[in-house]
Amino acid sequence: MTYERRSAPGILTYLEKWIPISVLIGIFCGFGAIVLYKFLELCVHFFLWELAGYHPPAPAGEGSTKVIFSNKALLIPLVTTLGGLISGVIVYKLAPEAEGDGTEAAINVFHNKGGYVRPQVPLVKLVTSSITIGSGGSAGREGPIAQIGAGCGSLISRLLKLNAHDRRIAVAAGVGAGMGAIFRAPLGGAILAAEILYLADFEVEALIPAFIASVIAYSIFASIVGWSPIFLCPEESIFLDPVMLLLSAILGIMCGLYGILYAKTFYYVSEKFHELPIPRYAKPALGGLLVGIMGIFMPQILGTGYGWLQLLILGDFSDIGAPYISSSSPPPMYMLILILTILPLAKILATALTVGSGGSGGVFAPALVIGGCVGALLWAICKCLYPDLNISLPVFVVIGMMAFFGGVGKVPIAVILMVSEMTGTYTLLAPSMIATVLAYVITGKNTIFPSQVRSRADSPAHRGEFYIPLLRTILVEDVMTREVITIEPEASLSKAAGIMSQKGIKGLPVVDRNENLVGIVTLMDVLKVPAEVRSEVQVKEVMSRRLIVTYPKETLFDAFDKMVKNNIGRLPVVDPQTNKLVGIITRGDIRRAYSDRLFEMLSEWTSTESVDFLS
Repeated sequence: MTYERRSAPGILTYLEKWIPISVLIGIFCGFGAIVLYKFLELCVHFFLWELAGYHPPAPAGEGSTKVIFSNKALLIPLVTTLGGLISGVIVYKLAPEAEGDGTEAAINVFHNKGGYVRPQVPLVKLVTSSITIGSGGSAGREGPIAQIGAGCGSLISRLLKLNAHDRRIAVAAGVGAGMGAIFRAPLGGAILAAEILYLADFEVEALIPAFIASVIAYSIFASIVGWSPIFLCPEESIFLDPVMLLLSAILGIMCGLYGILYAKTFYYVSEKFHELPIPRYAKPALGGLLVGIMGIFMPQILGTGYGWLQLLILGDFSDIGAPYISSSSPPPMYMLILILTILPLAKILATALTVGSGGSGGVFAPALVIGGCVGALLWAICKCLYPDLNISLPVFVVIGMMAFFGGVGKVPIAVILMVSEMTGTYTLLAPSMIATVLAYVITGKNTIFPSQVRSRADSPAHRGEFYIPLLRTILVEDVMTREVITIEPEASLSKAAGIMSQKGIKGLPVVDRNENLVGIVTLMDVLKVPAEVRSEVQVKEVMSRRLIVTYPKETLFDAFDKMVKNNIGRLPVVDPQTNKLVGIITRGDIRRAYSDRLFEMLSEWTSTESVDFLS
């Protein structure tokens, strides 16, 4: 098969265009990340600490890991309900598209909305997500920063009057810049921008703009907030024992299964909230109430949960079962296993209730916490069964973080890089690759982002780029049906109607004794004649003599173009020299041929070009 690719624009022209655009996107996203970070801190302090009396731990790179449990825990449901209600009212009054997960919304904007984001959406998302998370909602800040980044890219595109294609690239670069900044992971954020749009593909054109924008945004954000990684990871968190490869494989399988549960629970809860006969603005409040009730008994599920993830990495279990289990010393191993079994399940449900109800936030942070808990659970099981086994807890936690979201988020490459940057460790690549790939394979089509499409060929953003060139490579004679059901001009309409009914077709080519095409008779032609006289009327009296035909050597694009322009679903195929009917082709034939050739082309690319790219 030959496939002609368009030549790329000159590299200098490309860079002259995208460097200034990417720098602008990076500046906007960097300051947007700072505002989100600071406002979220204020909301956490006001809602959870001042109102509910609960001080959650923070990761080492963002504050104190100290935990202060509430002595007025019954106020937690009131606070989470209040946060959900405020968020719901603001969202549904000002920008309904800011509900739910912002990353999912950004992906949808890229594929289905031409890269257009209303100007008020990023601001509404910033405020409502901060309130939702700050009041205890189980969600992450990557959702709002993704939508803020997408909004920045869309705004700059409109100001510079970019076309729809470039506007989409700018949106993707904005997502990468926001992620790279707020997680202090510029490389992972840039790769994420290209990978998160698809189930099994990359938006390659977005990579260079995302790299530039991400570095700029990260530099601005870190200059104010700090340069250290979010999580402190002990120095002994390194890969030294090949046994860890086997355990990583087991962890990858566990993360894949938990990932399926995460996606199915999230969408089941979302669907049930969608069906509730209550005002939309009240649904996040109901979700907040249910999360708050859970938070009375397990405050570890409230907020992003990053602080608890940090304590797991450090091996500090003194507060993991508190406030209802004494925190004077770590719980016994059997109790730790029980807690680590319940905690990820509770976090899955809390996230589904928070974001699935329409609350504003992201699903990335909860996924890291869930994955980290699953990793810690496997570590605890191994230590319980083999106490003398020399395995590092931080290694299990970090690999669990990577594998879980890499699988259910369909971003195996980006998440390995991001978590490595977030933890400051790059020594776990081998085991993390095994775990993440297994989780990715096991989750299959289950993804936490329903707007993801399989590849660029499946995206409305690229449909024209793939559709027309492919149709131009296939000839009509390769697809047409050669055994055509026909009728002679002298036959009665009753006979024509009987053939159509028997064969389940809506039209018949009319050919003379020499097999020359002389007309077309359709079901509509038959129905125009009263049933009682159809046996007396010949086909040639009602058939259409204005023939629109195609030829064997024409391309499918030419044939499809004739169908569209004339609003018909099938074309007779005739020999251009003799006018003899040699076949017939329908829209369904073209669609099947296109799908088959596309699959063949993607298979070739997967076996050759993808290998070249990875090498």
